[in-house]
Amino acid sequence: MASSLHLVYDWARRWSRMGFFATLLLVAVFNIFHTVISLTTQLTIALIALLVGIPHGAIDHLISIPRKPNNRFIAYIFIYIVIAVISGLLIATWSVNGFRAVVLMSALHFGFGDASFINERKDAYGKPRRSFVIEFIYAIPAGFLPVVLPLTDSRTASALQRIHPSLLSWDGGDARLIRNIVLISFILALVTFIVRKKFDLVIDLLFLAALSIFAPPLIAFATYFGFWHALRHTARLVPKLEKSRNLAISGAWQKAITNAITPGLYAVIGTLLLAATLMITIPDKFSSSLLWSTLLIIWALTVPHMISTARFDLKVLR
Repeated sequence: MASSLHLVYDWARRWSRMGFFATLLLVAVFNIFHTVISLTTQLTIALIALLVGIPHGAIDHLISIPRKPNNRFIAYIFIYIVIAVISGLLIATWSVNGFRAVVLMSALHFGFGDASFINERKDAYGKPRRSFVIEFIYAIPAGFLPVVLPLTDSRTASALQRIHPSLLSWDGGDARLIRNIVLISFILALVTFIVRKKFDLVIDLLFLAALSIFAPPLIAFATYFGFWHALRHTARLVPKLEKSRNLAISGAWQKAITNAITPGLYAVIGTLLLAATLMITIPDKFSSSLLWSTLLIIWALTVPHMISTARFDLKVLR
């Protein structure tokens, strides 16, 4: 299995880096010609990227839910849905505090998920995993750079105003302090990895920092979610899904990746339909924008999704 799975992980790492490079190149071209990417364009790109990233987190039922006995399967589904619904209502009701919780939760989920990807890639190559200390040093900036830096950028204000005006006060006036803490964690990790000659980690962190600092905030996060996190998480799903795993073992690693994506495509349509329904039926909480409604649904689903995947992350990092 290891001899074929490494191609899946290499695919995810290669395309995640290429997606970042292409975005940085596009931003550089716009800057050279002094062209501003309109907010409407940024919001559209963000919405598309969010939808592209949905499938990777929509198949928890295939890897986490116990299939037998039936009563346990039904109980898991019920609890999963209840957690998502309650989370969505809480975030919609207490927008600012809910958003803060989502930011922290997402940063940790992204960072440790990426660190787990690195260790699983090591497994696929039959190499020793990195120590927990190294992965922890990597996970903190790897998660907080793409989440927090765009939010603390001065260019984010107009986007937050369009998405939901109350989110403008999410940082409590401490945006600069929060930003500096994240940058310090990045610099310390970078120095550590350069000294220890872990240049693959250095490359990843430099990509994350460059995009988070130079790209327009919405495009930075959209690129991260759609290209980096979703692709790398999809690679991690392959050995956990029986059919994908068997395809990878047989050498058909491209088909293995496709099989890990298609079961979650239904969630894209479902999310759009649910977002539109919420905008119509509960306009006082969801009518500000389709992006806000979509974000609420994704954040709500992220809570049980994070809980489901946390045990896999902890197992890989331990």
